[in-house]
Amino acid sequence: MIHFKRLDHILISIPEGKKEEARAFYGQLLGLEEIPGEHPGAALWFWIGDIQLHFREEPPGPYSKRHPAFEITNLDEAKRELENHGIELTYSSEIDGRQRFFFHDPFENRIELLEFTE
Repeated sequence: MIHFKRLDHILISIPEGKKEEARAFYGQLLGLEEIPGEHPGAALWFWIGDIQLHFREEPPGPYSKRHPAFEITNLDEAKRELENHGIELTYSSEIDGRQRFFFHDPFENRIELLEFTE
């Protein structure tokens, strides 16, 4: 069993070349606090309440990187459980202070599970 703790972040895809427009809309117009730093995929990260909202430029196509990310308390156990059910896991760039992996549900929705290590 996977022990979900909370929703950590949502990644929203934006068209290529629209990063500054997204920064202006979400940061300036909506007033969200931007999280500075070099983020995977040159993404923009903002705080929205107590979760993060990530924006990443992406070309159009059928396999989007869009996903919700759920913080859990037992990542290794969750890996074993999903693999035992034939679910393929994928990995992405490393982020300091967390371990994570991705999988697709039966409807091709991409899901991230993560556990903080610090």
